[in-house]
Amino acid sequence: MIRGINTMAKRTPTHRRIWKRLLVLALPVCVITAVGLLLYCWQLSIQIEARFAGRRWSIPSKVFSDVTILYPGLKINRPLFEEKLRRLGYSEIAHRPRRKGELRIQASSAEVFLRDLNLPFQHREGFPVRLKFSQDQIGSIVNLNNGKQLPILELEPEEIMLFFGPQRERRQLVSIDQIPRHVIHAVLAAEDSRFYRHRGLDFRGIIRALYTNLRHSRIRQGGSTITQQLAKNYFLAPERTLRRKFKEICMSLTMEVMYQKDEILEIYLNEIYLGQKASAAINGLGEASFFYFGKPAPELSRVEAATIAGLIKGPNYFSPYVDARRCQERRNFVLHAMHRNGWISQAQLQKDLQAPVTTVGLRVFGKKAPYFMDYLAQQLATLYSPEALSSLGLSIYTTLDTQVQMAAERALLNGLARLEKSNPSLKQSHPAKKLQGAVIVMQPKTGYVLAMVGGRHYGESQFNRMTQSRRQPGSAFKPFVYLSGLDRFTPASLLSNEDRIYEVDGKLWSPKNDTPRPEKRVRVREALAQSINRATVDLAMQIGLDDITRTAELFGFSTPLKSYPSLALGAFEVIPLELARAYCPFAADGVLPYPLSLKEVVDENGQILERRHVRIQRVISPAQAFVMSSLLQSVVEQGTARSLKSMGITFPAAGKTGTTNNFKDAWFVGYTPDILALVWVGFDDGASVRAAGSQAALPIWAELMRALPQYVSGQWLHLPAGVVKRVICAESGQLALKDKCPRPLEEVFLTENAPQNDCPLHRRQNAIQQIFKGVRDFFKSF
Repeated sequence: MIRGINTMAKRTPTHRRIWKRLLVLALPVCVITAVGLLLYCWQLSIQIEARFAGRRWSIPSKVFSDVTILYPGLKINRPLFEEKLRRLGYSEIAHRPRRKGELRIQASSAEVFLRDLNLPFQHREGFPVRLKFSQDQIGSIVNLNNGKQLPILELEPEEIMLFFGPQRERRQLVSIDQIPRHVIHAVLAAEDSRFYRHRGLDFRGIIRALYTNLRHSRIRQGGSTITQQLAKNYFLAPERTLRRKFKEICMSLTMEVMYQKDEILEIYLNEIYLGQKASAAINGLGEASFFYFGKPAPELSRVEAATIAGLIKGPNYFSPYVDARRCQERRNFVLHAMHRNGWISQAQLQKDLQAPVTTVGLRVFGKKAPYFMDYLAQQLATLYSPEALSSLGLSIYTTLDTQVQMAAERALLNGLARLEKSNPSLKQSHPAKKLQGAVIVMQPKTGYVLAMVGGRHYGESQFNRMTQSRRQPGSAFKPFVYLSGLDRFTPASLLSNEDRIYEVDGKLWSPKNDTPRPEKRVRVREALAQSINRATVDLAMQIGLDDITRTAELFGFSTPLKSYPSLALGAFEVIPLELARAYCPFAADGVLPYPLSLKEVVDENGQILERRHVRIQRVISPAQAFVMSSLLQSVVEQGTARSLKSMGITFPAAGKTGTTNNFKDAWFVGYTPDILALVWVGFDDGASVRAAGSQAALPIWAELMRALPQYVSGQWLHLPAGVVKRVICAESGQLALKDKCPRPLEEVFLTENAPQNDCPLHRRQNAIQQIFKGVRDFFKSF
């Protein structure tokens, strides 16, 4: 025993020397390792600071429609209006609205709790209103907070599209200062209850998660802190390796040194993935609160906050839109965790556990106004790169009226379906061969494009027939022929309707009328109203084809025109959008507007970057515009578009039908003082529609206009200076003799070429009659 102790005593100095040597060797290793870790963390801090100091997220730019203005007396299409409210995200309920975003519709009223209106030029807090309806118009608008009548009300613009980047992430940023404490507590309870007590790594949480997972023999709880989750999601690739885990830990520790807890939590709340809307990811608390509950994050209730917090673990697995029961169980788990941490009382817990999971409802609309958006994107491409549009979070405000857009899309689809039903040979199964159409609706005075439909189905064909196609306008071009002659010809002037032969490039050409007409001469008004080809060509040859070409160029037609007699009949190609624009001066006192789709571009701080003002150019006088509108009104009242009355169009309107050879194109361009719409129908390959413009395009225009009572005032253009009215003889075009001319008519004239002479036909007849009467009286005297 003593010998053993002595032996141990002898060995002790040796062991001490070994430990000393190990310590001597380990110390440099530890120092080197520590220095290496510090250098590595320093390198990571540079990466973190570079990322956090710059733009932290790529926020897709949002495109919005125009605001909707409501006022007492405004006519309204209630089904379209109610559909708009739903597309704006208002949730229909049975009781009186108590929260922003709620809507109650009744037989004669609609109660809406408006959301906040945030525009670059206006801010308004949301409040409840009641709109009373009387015979399809707004009778009154009442603020339900104070009972006061409102003279005008603006609905917020509708989100049309986002310019996504490769990640396709929807995100609305929120500040930690705006988020209520119960929302923060819900997130901490679900993911990291000790967030404010650890420095990036929570060893107690790791041990607790390890114990829980071993006890249940499966992974039920994670040990990652919020800081670790942020490092993983924000900086690291989705791979499971020790190297990545090590980097995650180092990044977490580094972030905790560099940033305050609130800043880390704010970044986390804006970064986390919380669900899916179609092909777009829902990222961040701000976006999720709207997606699930239709409200901003500051307005989330405790139950709603617990629901969203419960989604973090598995957004699509626990989604209320996938499995409401599973979502409720997960929400209750979060509520219990909040109670365990002392953030809610027992009474609050019991109350919240009984609450159902009530969401705003999953609303996934198809792509809105896709042809309009393509047209807008072409204009934006001259201002911003695709990368800027997908990352800068711009707000882009447009001229689009979504109610008009919906009406235009439906009218076109219904009209084409009617044509195919009436003539089954028009129906084609191959997408490239289907009967097509296009519609554009504009405000003639401003050039605002209210709606654009470039084809039947955007999914089948993205070719925008309104802006990209070139089609012959046929008789829809005739107004510009008659306009070119207004300085020499009046609506009462007589034109030849006789068969004539013209020589064109050494070849003989003779225009034919669509229907036989026995008259040798017709008045200008009748020639345009009835779309008489021979009379139109006669006018064109008298005024000169070069004058017509110059008029067309003045009105913005960019396609090449040749001075052939067939020019008068629209036998050349035009871009439909340019044809619609060219009609605008007739309704706008002679002013030609530039088509506008973009109004303003605002950055994420609310600063206006671009503002597009109305651009106009006077091309004719108000007097000339009025006379042309008067002539085109005859088309609707007595001419080729007179069937509009039987289609329910009872308000004053003007327009022109158009049909090309072999019925390849069918057109109608019609307008009131407030709105103009062009409709084209045809096949892309030029096959025959087997219907004229009055049969194919006109019914579509009529259905569209019936759906837009808010744009139809029922008023017509006022008589401007430079226009006079005279009663003329229909047969001579001169001033009618009272009680002598058998067909007196009231006609409008430019002051400078109004008729000055009495009707020569009936004045001469009257003289002869007086002579015969005198002779007869003479013989009677004997």
